[in-house]
Amino acid sequence: MKEIRVQAEDFDPGAEIAALQDTSGGCGAIATFIGLVRSDGGLTSMTLDHYPGMCEGEIAAHAAEARRRWPILALRIVHRVGRLVPGDRIVFVGVASSHRQAAFQAAEFLMDYLKTRAPFWKLEERAEQKTWVEARGDDDEAMKRWR
Repeated sequence: MKEIRVQAEDFDPGAEIAALQDTSGGCGAIATFIGLVRSDGGLTSMTLDHYPGMCEGEIAAHAAEARRRWPILALRIVHRVGRLVPGDRIVFVGVASSHRQAAFQAAEFLMDYLKTRAPFWKLEERAEQKTWVEARGDDDEAMKRWR
């Protein structure tokens, strides 16, 4: 499996975590985040779209930045596209490192990037209404701490 994937299919969190494990004994921590589609405000579905190739390249650039900042042994990013409904898994971020602090910080950095800067278009559906999602101010604030 690739380190970074954008796909319509669901993913297996257990398989993603297993792919992060280092059998040589150097890995001391694996930090993960799994995002789910919420039903806030009567959300019935969310459709995510992206520009294939460009999107993965952008995510890879931020993964490389995370590797420059923290001693990462392995990472996995899976982001789903297509139509998703509340309860569906939408994103997986996993980072393996020798120490927990680096794993936690790198995973949080990557998730903050995915939430604010990754090139995805999100269309939310509620009853008879469809709306394009714009960036939220609190997500932008979270990203500022990494500058």
